[in-house]
Amino acid sequence: MLDGASLSEALPADRHPAVQDLVYGTLREYGRGDAWLAQLLRRPLNDVAVRALLLCALHALRSERRAAHTVVDQAVRACAQLGHAAAKGLVNAVLRNALRRRAALEQALERDEAARYAHPRWWIERLRRDYPDVWAQILEAGNGHPPMTLRVNRRRLSREAYLQHLREAGIEACAVGDYGIRLARPRPVHALPGFDEGDVSVQDAAAQYAAPLLDLEPGQRVLDACAAPGGKTAQLLETADLDLLALDRDPARAGRIEQNLRRLHLHAEVRVADAGEPEAWWDGRPYDRVLLDVPCTGSGVVRRHPDIKWLRRESDIAGFAAQQRRLLNALWRVLRRGGKLLYITCSVFAEENRLQIADFLARHTDARPLPTALPREGQLLPNDEHDGFYYALLEKH
Repeated sequence: MLDGASLSEALPADRHPAVQDLVYGTLREYGRGDAWLAQLLRRPLNDVAVRALLLCALHALRSERRAAHTVVDQAVRACAQLGHAAAKGLVNAVLRNALRRRAALEQALERDEAARYAHPRWWIERLRRDYPDVWAQILEAGNGHPPMTLRVNRRRLSREAYLQHLREAGIEACAVGDYGIRLARPRPVHALPGFDEGDVSVQDAAAQYAAPLLDLEPGQRVLDACAAPGGKTAQLLETADLDLLALDRDPARAGRIEQNLRRLHLHAEVRVADAGEPEAWWDGRPYDRVLLDVPCTGSGVVRRHPDIKWLRRESDIAGFAAQQRRLLNALWRVLRRGGKLLYITCSVFAEENRLQIADFLARHTDARPLPTALPREGQLLPNDEHDGFYYALLEKH
């Protein structure tokens, strides 16, 4: 992240769980670690590898999961392993100084909002403006550990039957939402009963609202735009027998849709195409339902992707809003009269959500918003049960 790479690009696929825990924890509280380093270093540290090592070590010291002397010793030895033996003295001095000054360093965090809330200042200000009553809770949720939630494949078994399978395997879990199951502790997916056979998928509880909101019926012609990696595509097909087209402009990501559908014993037409250019893929027959899960800042899922809040810039929001506007305009054309379009983001920023939809409705007199049972007019905020999502259901008349 310090060199601009995303977490998914930087971490190897076969990473050890302890490595993932350390890296994710460090990034969740990066604002705090960065504030500590600003006070502990006499001059700027431009060596990205050594800076990253210090941030990880400071996180380990603050979490107190291992003895302080062990953390310091391992960090110093890691310098040589990384090819930065000359930095051993600096790393040792910084970490030991951190231990001596810990109380003062913690007090200093209270005077710096970016450090205290572990989010960029511009992010904090936007949430304070959009959610004056709960902005601090949203920030706190963004720094937490996300729940691991499953969606049962209703074509294969009931939720109650799968809960019984989990009990028999000694895995503690509970029901959440209409079809979801939340695990008490995360597990590797291939260790879950029936996962490889297609009995269950990993999907956040907020994402599981998509299929019920679309009011699906067998035989409907459905478009899932921006469909990768295919979690919502699969949920639609688990709900009803549909004539479904799934689009994604990235060939590799489109391949993931097909892989997920094969595991779940489901079928859809998957095409590599830009959903915002219907003339390249649309056959002219209107769709009964359109699921539009648009590209967005991901501000509602930062606890799963903690690098997002540090890689994003405030100016990115306008860029995403422009993409969303383009997709909405293009896909409204392919929807039949009386059909429904479900607009989705995993964002909590108003520009991508309620303001985007208000602008769309002002420009399209043939669109009307349909009520849902979701709180805050479709804006789900991150909490212990689910991530931050936004839903707007629109009907064409």
